[in-house]
Amino acid sequence: MSDDRLHRLAGAAWRIRRFALRMGEVQGQGYIGQALGWADVLAVAYRDAMNLRPAEPQWEGRDRFLLSHGHYAIAHYAALIEAGVIPEDELESYGSDDSRLPMSGMATYTPGMEISGGSLGQGLAIGVGMALGLKHKRNPALVYNSMSDGELDEGSTWEAAMGAAHHRLDNLICLVDINNQQADGPSSKVLGFEPLADKWAAFGWFVQRVDGNHLPAVLAAFDAARACSEAKPRVILFDTLMGKGVPFLEVREKNHFIRVDPPEWQQALAVLDAARPNRPEEARA
Repeated sequence: MSDDRLHRLAGAAWRIRRFALRMGEVQGQGYIGQALGWADVLAVAYRDAMNLRPAEPQWEGRDRFLLSHGHYAIAHYAALIEAGVIPEDELESYGSDDSRLPMSGMATYTPGMEISGGSLGQGLAIGVGMALGLKHKRNPALVYNSMSDGELDEGSTWEAAMGAAHHRLDNLICLVDINNQQADGPSSKVLGFEPLADKWAAFGWFVQRVDGNHLPAVLAAFDAARACSEAKPRVILFDTLMGKGVPFLEVREKNHFIRVDPPEWQQALAVLDAARPNRPEEARA
């Protein structure tokens, strides 16, 4: 794992956080805590791991990224802007009438959005179907399913996990954001899910659990998931901190959906700018 690779990804994660904050400022609210916490994972996915053609979002050979937790759309749009799929100037239209960037992800509106997520627990089941279809077509593309720990409450998630193992879908990689937050409170208190790694392993998956805000660990986990030679699906459990990178949002008690006072948006951007990676390798490749 080269320093240049890590520095480039640090720059991508910084820009994704900044794009998300700029979109949040347009509406004065949003799922900013998730976007800041999930930015490192998205940076590795979109700027290192996935096989994409930004100018051809429907290219048949592309890796598929499913946003099961549709309320993370603001984070996903930021990653699509970073990847060059969506022009940066469109972020000013976030959540507005006739925008291609609605507040919840919809495949019919947004280039690069594979599914309309938001009914939590559906993405993995759709991913199983997509991965199985790609196998039948002998298409080597991978399917990445991005989901939240709140979706572990849903029975459909575990039915899909069993189905993926049964069909030996080694082209399916599930990315789980464990931020221990959902609308009704801490995820672990709404419905306990530990020992999580053991559960996925018992369901027949190749399992890793890493710090989702430590880029070297995130990058190594993606590499290991793709390199795994076992005929089984792969899951990476990422422990993340909501609001990562903006300390006054990290400690906000209720940050599942954040309403930010107008001056705080510029304060948050200033905090990010002060921590901006400054090596030349971080320029967009």
